[in-house]
Amino acid sequence: MPTRIDYYMVPQSPFVYLGHQRLMQIASKAGAQVRLLPFDLGKVFTVSGGLPLGQRAPQRRAYRLLELRRFSEALGLPMHIEPAFFPVAGDDAARLLIAVDAADGTEAALRLARAVTRAVWEEQRNIADVATLGELLAAENLPASRIEESKSAQVQQTYDANTQQAIDTGIFGAPSFVIDGELFWGQDRLDFVERKLPGSR
Repeated sequence: MPTRIDYYMVPQSPFVYLGHQRLMQIASKAGAQVRLLPFDLGKVFTVSGGLPLGQRAPQRRAYRLLELRRFSEALGLPMHIEPAFFPVAGDDAARLLIAVDAADGTEAALRLARAVTRAVWEEQRNIADVATLGELLAAENLPASRIEESKSAQVQQTYDANTQQAIDTGIFGAPSFVIDGELFWGQDRLDFVERKLPGSR
């Protein structure tokens, strides 16, 4: 049975954007299975002591921008470190990923997750806008009906369950990865994720 990576993510996170494709490459190389778990970071912050970006100290906000620029350049990923639509609510996009995962499979949902994060950080698009989400679905050859399905009680229940699971697991930020009960926080910990997988260096 392949090793499973529980991938806790929020689609508006710059660090999810920076780490997403590298995670996919690491998982593919190791033959690992990725379980996509979009969650509500705001609810997690209320129990973990995290602060929304606007409430953080100025020096922390300044250093965050410095790190985004550093990682963007080091990873060769184009990025607007202060995009036009950020902060932006990610709940609708997160629920859409859940709906696609349920109907079209995790691989399709992971491809859409990449498109959604690129929309924020490369393309400066508003992922809280239903028209933008529809365009992203179309670009991935996914049915427009997934938007309506994402509003269902079942999808909301999954979103809530993912969030509670994140809290119970000790998640406090995104992206976070869990392998065999071991937590790795941040795209800058993907080297350790890779080492944890069978057949790693």
